[in-house]
Amino acid sequence: MSKLNKKIKDKFKNFFEWINGAQLIELDTCDPNEDPIRPELDVEFRTTFGRKIYGVKYKKEICAIMCFGFTNEIPRTIEEFDLMTKDAHLQSTWRNSNVGKIAIAYTVWSKKKGGGKLIVKEVFKKIKKSNHLNRLVTLSPLTDMARNFHLRNGAKELSVNEKTQNFEYKI
Repeated sequence: MSKLNKKIKDKFKNFFEWINGAQLIELDTCDPNEDPIRPELDVEFRTTFGRKIYGVKYKKEICAIMCFGFTNEIPRTIEEFDLMTKDAHLQSTWRNSNVGKIAIAYTVWSKKKGGGKLIVKEVFKKIKKSNHLNRLVTLSPLTDMARNFHLRNGAKELSVNEKTQNFEYKI
């Protein structure tokens, strides 16, 4: 029994070591083929019009990735997201202001257990500290896995659309 307890203790120690040692960083790129949600969206789509890619890095490894853009409304499709982020970006350019008031996360994936939850938590903290963002909303696929993930992590369901669902993390 003591060998089993030691294995469990070591697993917890390793898990918390990586969680506590991880840091949120902005990425210039990612491999869209690794994205299980939206692999069809290329790096240019993910980085133009004020869109961002963030990763959770532990040691030299990226353990989780989240892509999002800034809008002033909540999109129900990736096509609406594309138009709304372009619009928010152009408005900010004309007004010389920040891009959009709402951060829309449209894909998140993890390469390491606990990475998805950690990146949502870290991006949430970053948005909370921002002086222009007032909402974190998802544009999630219409799957039970996405629904359960967001509800388990404290999000509230906003809408269920034809091909997507929106959840909001309270700031």
